[in-house]
Amino acid sequence: MHTKVFKALVVEEKDQVYVRAIKNRTMDQLPDGDLLIRVAYSSLNYKDVLSAIGNKGVTQKYPHTPGIDAAGTVVHSDDSEFNKGDTVIVTGYDLGMNTNGGFGQYIRVPSAWAVKLPTELTLKEAMIYGTAGFTAGISVAKLCERVSPDAGEIVVSGATGGVGSMSIAILAKLGYRVVAVTGKPADYPFLRQLGALRILPREALQDSGRRPLLKAQWAGGIDTVGGPILENIIKSTSPLGVVTCCGNVASADLNLTVYPFILRGVSLVGIDSQNYPMPSRIDLWQKLANKWKPEMLEELYVEKTLEELDDCMTRMLAGKSKGRILVNLQQE
Repeated sequence: MHTKVFKALVVEEKDQVYVRAIKNRTMDQLPDGDLLIRVAYSSLNYKDVLSAIGNKGVTQKYPHTPGIDAAGTVVHSDDSEFNKGDTVIVTGYDLGMNTNGGFGQYIRVPSAWAVKLPTELTLKEAMIYGTAGFTAGISVAKLCERVSPDAGEIVVSGATGGVGSMSIAILAKLGYRVVAVTGKPADYPFLRQLGALRILPREALQDSGRRPLLKAQWAGGIDTVGGPILENIIKSTSPLGVVTCCGNVASADLNLTVYPFILRGVSLVGIDSQNYPMPSRIDLWQKLANKWKPEMLEELYVEKTLEELDDCMTRMLAGKSKGRILVNLQQE
């Protein structure tokens, strides 16, 4: 078993330059863990790209195999809760950050990181969701706690990205009226297909001057970019509305007064999918497998091999990605 060879995308640091290549690896190069998993599918996330370009805030030591998502079959287990042949999902925790991740055909991880695949979900569907879909699911769950579908419109920023597109599809499935925000006019048809009823150009939410409050427009919002767009969503949210935030690609700064919170009772909820508690994690995967699953889930992705990921990473880093990128690791 320890000498079995498998393929993995490996990032190496050479003279302060980070080089990506598909290489052969062996089982004894994997870290310790209760579960050895044959990966069927992974997916590409922005954090994977940061790991692949040497961002030490994500990955500290190289050589390294990124991939914060994996779905596959258990081939060996030291935990009686899992058996050989079980199909499982692993997202978050340290997978793909400082633990070799899903861009390898095998991973070895602690059993506490794994969720048994719901019977209504395929391995492929699980990775169409991936961390992006799971993050969208947490965001929708937080909205549902306080905001009903008849309360008004829900605004979603970064709408063509992984979290944004999944959020729109799930919200539309649940009967919410969604307003998508994007800087990509060519993708308006894609957003309407997801279920967005209205689309706003990014510029509409990028500048509000110094006004502490704006006209109330939204019952809630899901922000994936941060910065001025998040500020303006909060300033424009109706009384008792809920806004979730999960990204900072525009900016990590938030320049606000307390007025949206103390005059309108707006709630700002941060979304951390990496360390989401396991009982809630299992419950959310069940929702995503059943009543929250968009009918068009199979249309939200493009499928790539490990060899095709390099160009996908370049496009994602340049902000040119759309929807989800599924990684098929089943080729020998």
